[in-house]
Amino acid sequence: MDQPLKPSTPGRAPETKTPAKRRRGRPLLTIFILVLLAAGAVWWLRHEKAPQQDTARAGRNAAPMSIVDETIGKGDIGISLNALGTVASLATVTIRSQISGYLMKIDFKEGEEVKKGDLIAEIDSRPYEAALAQAKGQLTRDEALLKGAQVDLQRYQGLAAQNAVPRQTLDTQVALVAQDQGTVEADRASVKSAEVNLNYTRILAPIDGRVGLRQVDQGNYVTPGDTTGLVVITQLAPISVLFTVPEDNLQAISKRLASGAVLPVTALDRGGANKLADGTLQTFDSQIDATTGTIKLRAKFPNEQRTLYPNQFVNIRLLLDTHKDVTTISTSGVQRGVPGTFAYLIKDDSTVTVKPIKLGVTDGDRVEVLSGLNPGDRVVIDGADKLREGAKVVVRGTNDAAAPASAAPASGPNGPGAPGGAKKRRSEGGPKQ
Repeated sequence: MDQPLKPSTPGRAPETKTPAKRRRGRPLLTIFILVLLAAGAVWWLRHEKAPQQDTARAGRNAAPMSIVDETIGKGDIGISLNALGTVASLATVTIRSQISGYLMKIDFKEGEEVKKGDLIAEIDSRPYEAALAQAKGQLTRDEALLKGAQVDLQRYQGLAAQNAVPRQTLDTQVALVAQDQGTVEADRASVKSAEVNLNYTRILAPIDGRVGLRQVDQGNYVTPGDTTGLVVITQLAPISVLFTVPEDNLQAISKRLASGAVLPVTALDRGGANKLADGTLQTFDSQIDATTGTIKLRAKFPNEQRTLYPNQFVNIRLLLDTHKDVTTISTSGVQRGVPGTFAYLIKDDSTVTVKPIKLGVTDGDRVEVLSGLNPGDRVVIDGADKLREGAKVVVRGTNDAAAPASAAPASGPNGPGAPGGAKKRRSEGGPKQ
């Protein structure tokens, strides 16, 4: 059913938003948007700061770090020079035959130790025994001729005094006696030579040492011209080591030797970990090597245990001087970082503090401390990689129940570390009352 239309009020036009009203509504919208942005920023900052505060609180309440400590003490620190050396025998002899002949006997075993004068080998002595006998026979004959000439000389001297013989006959007899005397001296030398050759048939060790490998077998004909020889004997005790040091160290070494000091030398294996022998420095070379700027030194070792052999490469540690009764620290306790060289000093409240230190010379795993630490101080030598200033520490072995830093309990009002936390868990897990 059609309804009648509502008549419009005469004289009233429909409302419309003018441009002025629209301009007045825009600032309100902008202010509303800015308020929303500010509220969001405040909310974000609060939630971002909360984890940082929780992290800082957890760091302050973290479990102590497990470390190993060391008490600073006093001791001696040596000033040492390290070098690479080569073992050299003090005497190496190639045994050669001094005469020609058949090798009748070899009286040594390869690799055994021999003493000076021990029999090494024997050469056929029969030809030289015959030569000695012949020389002795010639000497006897010429001595008899000399004696007859001396008797005739005495007779001629008596007759000459009576003018019974011419002066010429006496002079001839004097010359004959002198000739026979020369012949006898030559015969005696021949006998000596034959005796020496006969002694050469027995080859003796000229030094104490170790016999090498045999170069000639029994039954061979040997001569003095053989280049290889029969065997080589090398002296092993004592033995020496030749090594070089920079020329800058020569003055200190020379001054110590001139003062009569005995400089100990230690020979180490190729890796430098195991000690082979102890010896002393003997002398240094007469000139510096211009190509390398080094000088050669010789050290002598008793080598009673036969740990050094010729041409062996060894590491040498020369003790030049010793600092007596100085403060020392283990090298593992020395840290290096932004403060420079420092150590973590353990305080009485089981916290650590960074202590800058000044170091001197190093001897093995010990370092001289010039300043920064005093005897009796306790420092960290193991477990310092995660330490910071003021960190709590616990010494290993003194508190076995201490939890490691990686398993630190969570902090909070209901955490395991809070008082009553464990009790609350038990009540929650238990039967309801």
